[in-house]
Amino acid sequence: MPISHAHLRSFHAVATHGSFTRASEMLNITQPTLSGQVKELEERYGTRLFIRHGRRIELTDIGKSAFSITRLIFRHEEEVEHLLQSARALTSGLLRVGADSPYIATPLLAQFQRLYPGIQISIQYGNSQQLMSWIVSRSCDVAFMPNIPQEDERLYSIPLPPGRLVVFVNQDHDWAERRSVTIEELVMQRIVLREKGSLTRSIFEEAVAQAGQLLPDVMEISGREGVREAVAAGFGVGIVAENELVADSRLRALPVSNAELAHAEYVVCLQEMRSLRVNDAFLEMVNASQKDSS
Repeated sequence: MPISHAHLRSFHAVATHGSFTRASEMLNITQPTLSGQVKELEERYGTRLFIRHGRRIELTDIGKSAFSITRLIFRHEEEVEHLLQSARALTSGLLRVGADSPYIATPLLAQFQRLYPGIQISIQYGNSQQLMSWIVSRSCDVAFMPNIPQEDERLYSIPLPPGRLVVFVNQDHDWAERRSVTIEELVMQRIVLREKGSLTRSIFEEAVAQAGQLLPDVMEISGREGVREAVAAGFGVGIVAENELVADSRLRALPVSNAELAHAEYVVCLQEMRSLRVNDAFLEMVNASQKDSS
């Protein structure tokens, strides 16, 4: 006879909440019923899943192993429920978005909101390493990410139009009226860069290395807003994606003439999360918008 789903559910609830009382409340069944189901599970397989110390309980070694499996079972059960619920008309729901910048993500999210006004959208910003971590841990549903690892079969991605990095200086800098600069000129300046893990920084550092140069004077500041304000105050020369350099009368932008500072951007989702209705609707919209713009 196969293992009882009700027995597994009771065991999982107790293991999750660390209490028979709280577990019975969460499952909306009586505590004697829940205790009996757990006892039947233990007796059927001749093993103990919990060690009871009065009102306090702890998992045995076999209980810990079983709990690691039931976490997967009931997580997938929640995913099925989510899928079936979201298959209905998209009049409600939540899309959790991660992005490295608001400038690319915001127009597409605004378009999605116009199509599905009942869907709530939450956005968190981070660097490339953080975004990958959020996607893999399911802390976000989709992410706007640069230069993803193409060999990662866990990911589904939609490429967005590529951009380029530019140098920017304050209006009083000697380069303010220049049309371009070279890598060799840049390394003679103090460079204001974002924290390690930022793709902007890694692309620029790679270009410097390929040119056989070093960066002797780097000022590290967390976040692009901090970099912008430092450059505006005259601390040094900044590097930024061209489409992220907002209009600011204090700043002047100019390209690097002898280095390829291109960067790609993708909308990314875990393959196994694509079928969730809200995610699927958003990805379909992004795909359609890219075809329309090509």
